[in-house]
Amino acid sequence: MRCLILHAHPEPTSFNAAMTAQARAALLRAGHEVEVSDLYADGFDPIAGRHDFTTTADPDRFHYQSEQAHAARHEGFAPDLAREQARVAAADLLILQFPLWWGGPPAIVKGWIDRVLAYGFAYVDAHRFDTGLFRGRRALIGVTTGGTPARFAPDGVYGPIEQVLYPIRRLALEYMGYEVEPVFTAHAVPRLPAEDRAALLDDWEAAVLAAAARTAPVARAGTRPLDLVPADAWSRNG
Repeated sequence: MRCLILHAHPEPTSFNAAMTAQARAALLRAGHEVEVSDLYADGFDPIAGRHDFTTTADPDRFHYQSEQAHAARHEGFAPDLAREQARVAAADLLILQFPLWWGGPPAIVKGWIDRVLAYGFAYVDAHRFDTGLFRGRRALIGVTTGGTPARFAPDGVYGPIEQVLYPIRRLALEYMGYEVEPVFTAHAVPRLPAEDRAALLDDWEAAVLAAAARTAPVARAGTRPLDLVPADAWSRNG
């Protein structure tokens, strides 16, 4: 089974980095293939623009979704996007790992979603949610917070983490067809003693391995999700 970990933290000695390392090691020990997209280390650019494409649909007016559709048809995505899309297309299990900043992921994660999960690659007309191009695959979000569990309780000041991360969980991953595991939250990490951090890493490893055990290998190398649907399914925006 193939796994992709999207790691988004700028500090290599962070607890987030430890979570990614633990997940990768555990999956490899279990016999799975693992790739890590380390967005900060790779210098991933979160800003969308014409530099996203090697092709041009309309040189006079830039309409991002139309350019994405054109690039999907003509293999016209820039090399950094083509690389990330190939990783996503090959993965049966997608793990997003990041800290919670201002009630959401770091901007680099949103930029990755905007640029990589393009129209014509990640979704097309009439293929969303239960009919999404990535149905049959699984996703897991692992997040760290500065806030305590009480702040993320149903009656807490922030609300449940599933609600906080609704734009990613529901409007991105489930939108694409992924079956999404419950969010794993490492609460109040900066305030915890070393033994509690170690216990959290063990709990995270267990959550990752459980998600992997529930994931069936469906991806095939060299197969784009778009190849599974007819061209007229996305012609309105193409």
